[in-house]
Amino acid sequence: MKRWKKILRITLVCIVSVMLMTVVSAFVYMRQAQFGEPPAGERLARMRQSPNFVDGKFQNPVKTPTYAEGYSLTGELFKAFFTRHPHRYPVDDIPAMKTDLLHLLPDANVVVWFGHSSCFVQAEGTTFLIDPVFSRNASPFPGTITSFKGTDIYTAADMPAIDYLLISHDHYDHLDYRTVVAMKDKVKHVICGLGVGAHFERWGYPPEKIIEMDWHEKVTVDNGTVINAEPARHKSGRGFRQNNTLWTSYLIQTRVRKIYIGGDSGYGDHFAAIGRQYGPIDLAILENGQYDSAWHYVHCLPGEVLRAAHDLGSKRLFPVHSSRFALSRHPWNEPLAKISELNGTFNIPLVTPVIGEPVYLDNEKQPFRQWWKGVE
Repeated sequence: MKRWKKILRITLVCIVSVMLMTVVSAFVYMRQAQFGEPPAGERLARMRQSPNFVDGKFQNPVKTPTYAEGYSLTGELFKAFFTRHPHRYPVDDIPAMKTDLLHLLPDANVVVWFGHSSCFVQAEGTTFLIDPVFSRNASPFPGTITSFKGTDIYTAADMPAIDYLLISHDHYDHLDYRTVVAMKDKVKHVICGLGVGAHFERWGYPPEKIIEMDWHEKVTVDNGTVINAEPARHKSGRGFRQNNTLWTSYLIQTRVRKIYIGGDSGYGDHFAAIGRQYGPIDLAILENGQYDSAWHYVHCLPGEVLRAAHDLGSKRLFPVHSSRFALSRHPWNEPLAKISELNGTFNIPLVTPVIGEPVYLDNEKQPFRQWWKGVE
């Protein structure tokens, strides 16, 4: 009996030691710069004045549970580890082309997509870079959530000077530490939601470059262009703290056009409200990918993307958030195939370029092929 008690004591000590070492290691690892910095001081004081900041966290416009009815964390973890999900990664290289962004004509009005949600926009002489991720993974842990073959043809070195870097929220697949550090000397201004500026300051961006916005705020920039921060239905956070920074969508109003950038968002009444206030929208860039019925309150399903575009009064719909990273369980090519199939009900012109192909804002009749067909 004494022998078994001794073995039990030793076992318990080992278990506690391993747990303690794990906690300490996680704490030390998460002090790395890539995890950013929580808001504090005057920044936190301003956040507390926001009507969207309640009980120490930002809130969605409507109740937004992480999991939809009938789903749970344990059930989703079981699916993730013990259920097969075929064809999440393509076998073939994803088609892509290299556009020389460093030598664009000043009067060219274009959008260039880099896969997932990363886009370059030049409109009326002003340049925007949206949620850029030029590293090979969308995670703080090396070797995880790696990009599809053929999608890493652009780097920070390929970018021209950027007037406005727009960040929709601080999740790793939208705010990439290595990318924004590499872009630091090319970016004139950063526009982001409340609290997100703390990350940029830790990464060496001077405070005067950073413009933090609450929903329904706006800023007038070059050539009279107005950038409006609007609601989205999502979450935020880069560590254990969740929803301590604001997620947002943007409406860019130039003298001649309106471009809506949805960021990550579940379907909600905010799309119709934005459509009523600003519509019609010339181009809506909306997430369509990395979705699941379990978490459709924070990520639109393809049919909901079309409804959102309709609510916005969009003349053209650019579905993004696909074709680069596998963050969900659906086949890699399902998002574009599904939204094309369902679009017969709405008949909204779809903008579906290959990665790197210029989308001409002045040509609403520009044709696009269904490039994902035939790619295994």
